[in-house]
This record gives sequence, C-alpha cells and structure tokens, in this order.
Amino acid sequence: MRRPSWVPEGTDLDKPNAARVYDYYLGGSHNFEVDREMARKAIALWPELPQIMRSNRAFLRRAVTFLAEQGVTRFLDIGSGIPTFGAVHEIARAIRPEATVVYVDRDPVAVAHSRLLLEDDPGSAVVQADLRDAADLLARPEVAELLAAGEPVGVLLVAVAHFVGDEDDPWKQIGVIRDALPPGSALVLSHASLEGRPDQAEDHQKLYRRTPTPLTMRTHEQITAMFSGFELVEPGVVYLPLWRPDQPGTVGEHPERMTGVAGVGFRP
Repeated sequence: MRRPSWVPEGTDLDKPNAARVYDYYLGGSHNFEVDREMARKAIALWPELPQIMRSNRAFLRRAVTFLAEQGVTRFLDIGSGIPTFGAVHEIARAIRPEATVVYVDRDPVAVAHSRLLLEDDPGSAVVQADLRDAADLLARPEVAELLAAGEPVGVLLVAVAHFVGDEDDPWKQIGVIRDALPPGSALVLSHASLEGRPDQAEDHQKLYRRTPTPLTMRTHEQITAMFSGFELVEPGVVYLPLWRPDQPGTVGEHPERMTGVAGVGFRP
C-alpha cells in the first residue's frame, strides 16, 4: 500500500488502529481498509456503534462550544485520538480564534498521525502520555505551559475514562488533574454507561477485551463521582443526547440507547 501524505513514516498499514477505526465511525477519511474491516465486524455485533460514536462527538462539539462561549481559550484534550473530524481547535477557534489546544494520547500511532497533521499549527501541541499516570501527564512541558498562565483550562475526558480500569483508579487520576487546574477551569467528561443498554453491555466489553484497550463500563453513580470537586452545570450527568442539545427535537425517543452519559463541571 502506498503511504498517504498524512501517514507518518514507519506506520504499520496492515494492522487496525483504534484511533483510525474511530475516525471511520465518525465518517472521516483518515483510515484504511484494515480499519474499516475491524469497524464492520464491530458494527455487525452492535449496529448502533457509529451512531453512538457520532453522538459522543456531537457532545464534544457542544461542550467545547459552551466553554468557549464562557471565555475558555485553553484546552487539554486527553485521549484525543487523531484530531481530524471536528477537532477541538477548530470548534474552539470558531468562537475564540486565539484558542490553544494540547492533544494527549497514549497511542503512539495516534500521536504520530496528530503531530504530522498539526505540524503547521502553532496553537496546537501533541503529547504522548497516559491518563493512568496523571502526574506524569501534567509534568510534560506542553501541559505544564498550558497550566502555568493561571487561566481557566477546559480538560476534555471524552470517551477515555472507561479505558482506565478500576485497578488504575480513574477517580484518583482525575483528582490529580483537578488539583492542578486554575480556578474556573472545567472538566468535560463522557463515559460508557452500564444502565443504557444492559443487554449489550457485556458483549461490548467482551469485544474490547480482544484489543489493547479493554473497556470498563460503569454505573451513573460511579461516573458522577468523577466530578468530585467540580460544580456540575445543568443538566448534570445525563445520557449523551440530553446534554444541552442544539434542538430538543434532535434527542430522539431513546437517548439511553447511546449507552453513554456525559457532563460538564467547573472548578470553583
């Protein structure tokens, strides 16, 4: 296969990659047939997957827009994948042209892709780090610089905390990040929920156990606890389509079928 211009040297084009599979779900173009094949297998098991991923991405767009409208110009996107289809810097700069974003991912393939795509964007940086070690993540120079100004930072944990197992204590890791944030900063979080589709939850977790990124779906109560130390904004932690929809009519009759909940909270 000929290597496209956006693909870094040394990338294995014969193995599927989670970030590129996600890009395919969103309707993006930064994926290969091997990624599409994996996605089709997953969709065969759970036909609503693309809709769920897009609902999650729509929440990201609404939340970033909300923060930008509140005056936030600094964003830390943890578990960012490949920032192509509706990326945070594009959403934020539509309202705050001066917005800066630090993208963080633990996947070296996603990081390499991201650096190549953003190499000409001085307002964006890409860091390879892991939410499972928040202290190390915060110590990275690009992240430290983002926080050093003392201005509010929007921390995005969109569909990433469910890839942190209980043994790595995501509540503790989020607390470490919270304590490093300037006052007025915000946490944007979405997470796969056990309540929405209990009939599908176990099959979905089994599917991800076959990958390097196993999934831990959690209860609404467990997810809400991740906002400890933050003041939730209305409507609180709710199913993805219910968080400040652009129009009430777009929610649909069964928002719980999106199997994820989301919320935004500010640090006092």
